[in-house]
Amino acid sequence: MPKLNTFKSNNRKSRTRVGRGNGSKGTYSGRGLKGQKSRSGGGVPVFFEGGQLPLVKRLPFLRGFKNRFKIQFSLVNLDSIESNYKDGDLVDPSSLNDKGIIRKKTDNVKILGSGDLTKKLDFSVHAASKSAQDKIKKSGSQISFISEDDSSENPEDSNKKDQQSDNNSWLPELKKKILILPHW
Repeated sequence: MPKLNTFKSNNRKSRTRVGRGNGSKGTYSGRGLKGQKSRSGGGVPVFFEGGQLPLVKRLPFLRGFKNRFKIQFSLVNLDSIESNYKDGDLVDPSSLNDKGIIRKKTDNVKILGSGDLTKKLDFSVHAASKSAQDKIKKSGSQISFISEDDSSENPEDSNKKDQQSDNNSWLPELKKKILILPHW
């Protein structure tokens, strides 16, 4: 008498062998009648669209590349500063945002030299064109540039960074500056 622990089931179905006579799957071998797909080696690529202009050719040509490290600036001309500020005011990203000249306080600000400056102002911006710098100095104003590190730091964050740099002071300076990019 067979016991459950010695019972061997044979429920694995053997593969259908096509094209071996009319007994099973003969003649057409499951490929249907005539046509490109019925021939050996026949068929079309996955991206083939039946002769219609393919998607790849319908899209516009995308040339060049997009620089991921490009720094975007909000551009501000001297004439808009002249009309919106009083003598002795501080021109910085937050005050420019408050007056509606730029959209975000976090934007990098670049001053351009279109227009004249007659008021004496204090500038604290990320960049300025050569002509703007000349006109600012000519009017007796002062200009200081905000570096990327200064603009994004809170005092608490800088304390944490100082502690981290103390902990990693044994690392060479070059190793700290290595930038590792994701592999796309």
